[in-house]
Amino acid sequence: MSIIVKSTSKGQITLPAKWRKNFSTNNFVIQEKGDFLEIKPLILADSKESNEYTVFDAIRDNEGKGIKAKDLLKIIKKTI
Repeated sequence: MSIIVKSTSKGQITLPAKWRKNFSTNNFVIQEKGDFLEIKPLILADSKESNEYTVFDAIRDNEGKGIKAKDLLKIIKKTI
């Protein structure tokens, strides 16, 4: 199903509720693919059911303090 959506003055778009309800997440990954955008839900695997693990845990890794998104992004960029 295709629909036309309009972006706000800040460039935001709204995904239709019908689509959002199909996924158990509020986070989506958007990638530019040539002349179009690909939008995928970001679904984190349950660590008990997979081989994945938590990369960052504020209590374990940062003495219980949170971390600013921009600081976390800097750390991630260093690892790539």
